[in-house]
Amino acid sequence: MRFIVNNILYILVLSLVLLSQPQAAQEFVIQDIRVEGLERITPGTVFNYLPMKVGDTFDDSRSSEAVKALFKTGFFEDVKLERDGNNLILIFKERPSIGSITMTGNEDIETDELMENLKQFGFSEGRVFVQSTLDSVEQELQRQYYSNGKYAVKIKSTVNKLENNRVGVLIEVSEGLAAKIKKINIVGNTVYTEKRLLKEFKLSAPNLLSFYTNNDQYSKQKLSGDLEALRSYYLDGGYLNFNVDSTQVSITPDKKDIYITINITEGEQYTVTEVRLAGDYILPEESLF
Repeated sequence: MRFIVNNILYILVLSLVLLSQPQAAQEFVIQDIRVEGLERITPGTVFNYLPMKVGDTFDDSRSSEAVKALFKTGFFEDVKLERDGNNLILIFKERPSIGSITMTGNEDIETDELMENLKQFGFSEGRVFVQSTLDSVEQELQRQYYSNGKYAVKIKSTVNKLENNRVGVLIEVSEGLAAKIKKINIVGNTVYTEKRLLKEFKLSAPNLLSFYTNNDQYSKQKLSGDLEALRSYYLDGGYLNFNVDSTQVSITPDKKDIYITINITEGEQYTVTEVRLAGDYILPEESLF
């Protein structure tokens, strides 16, 4: 009796295992390929990406290859392959396209400039809408505002469905106030005082003219220019091995104040000990000197 029960349990377990395994696609020669579910994408576009044609043998490996190739285009949310006799049927669910992009709340950066930057991410009207691309767009917009010192910026995107499988994207920007530079520290200087070096900078801590010049508003581009001015000042003084070792920009938790620390190595000062002329010259050497 126990032997019979064990055999029954074994058969049940084996049946469950077999049922849980995916059914292998039966091999057949494709006589025709039909597409269903397309709205904007043309059948010709599908066939350009499809790694098989009429007359090819269809099996599991070709099925997997076709699905991967079609998903890789980014045009589709879902792709199904079915068989009708010796005909292969491709059933699609297209991703929606971007019908409109509206941006509000941006004052520091012009809308046209922002839209042009979005195109570099492949995010523009008429393109296929992909949520991950919109996420990247939000990060890029945030980066642009950070570079202008707007660390309190908030960006919110809303996606609304439109007719004809399209979506409208609304990007709302709350810029907030620009963080102010509280202090610029230069570390490693011994030849020149910090006060003297900071005269070469366009950025500075707030002063009487800051309301007009905005020199207390941090900008990555301005800081790069100031570091180059600092380098030129040392080179003009004969410090040929001068180097900016590191730059740290830190912001307070309330995102209102910025502290900049610049670590430098001045190096040794070089002086001119001799000047020589070389080559063939017409004028006398004394005149040239």
